[in-house]
Amino acid sequence: MNFAISYRATYRYDDPVSDEHDVLRLTPASNELQRVHGFELTVDPAARLFRHRDYFGTEATSVNIPEPHERLEIAADARVATRPAPEPPDGDVAALDSEDYRRAGAEFLLPWSDVKRTDALAELIAETRRPRPLETLMALTELIPDRFEYRSGVTYVGSTIDDLLGGGAGVCQDFAHLALAILRRAGIAGRYVSGYLFAPGGEGGASAEVDTHAWVEALLPDGDGGPRWVGVDPTNAKLAGPDHVKIGHGRNYADVPPLRGVYRGQARAEHEVKVRMVDLDA
Repeated sequence: MNFAISYRATYRYDDPVSDEHDVLRLTPASNELQRVHGFELTVDPAARLFRHRDYFGTEATSVNIPEPHERLEIAADARVATRPAPEPPDGDVAALDSEDYRRAGAEFLLPWSDVKRTDALAELIAETRRPRPLETLMALTELIPDRFEYRSGVTYVGSTIDDLLGGGAGVCQDFAHLALAILRRAGIAGRYVSGYLFAPGGEGGASAEVDTHAWVEALLPDGDGGPRWVGVDPTNAKLAGPDHVKIGHGRNYADVPPLRGVYRGQARAEHEVKVRMVDLDA
């Protein structure tokens, strides 16, 4: 699929701020499943921009605005081509204990430090455990949206997995975090993915207003070769496909937020974000 993606964000401060430093993660990734054919980023007020790759390989842009300002506008436009992923590997569970696998999984195998060992989490781990890693991955991908309601406003960016388990509802970020906790308890490396999902609605269409989306990638062993990262979307109970456009990945949301920054001043900020995806093949 070929997409044109338009991201617009406006931040308004109720008092002038200065010396603002932000890191933006808005550039779609280029990998074996997607190619970026164009990307343009503009910031108003005029800012010094420095592009770099972060620790996990996500392309990031550092922004510095030293002058006083009461508004920040960010515009990012991209053209991206995606293709379907190959069939996921179905290696044996014994491969999870190999040195090669643990080296490839590295810190994405580390347990979630702020997750309590609750009965609810233990039940989910037991219900999704299967003889083979691929089966475990698909079981949790189907169970999470079946067990928990997708509902905006009941959690926030700082919510924990325990908040989801206790409240029974959340959004894609919460579902991805829960999936990662279950994967890592099963000895399967998992990483959090940030990006966009083209979802034009029930009647279809060539364009759609979307939100940033979250899913996960699990490192599955392959009997015929090395382990391979496989994307799954536990919000929609399916493998990630060509309708998913990846920006980057990390251990959790905190590693790949669209914007993170600081400024000098006492002002409070309000912000509005709009993202439109256009299917150029439609």
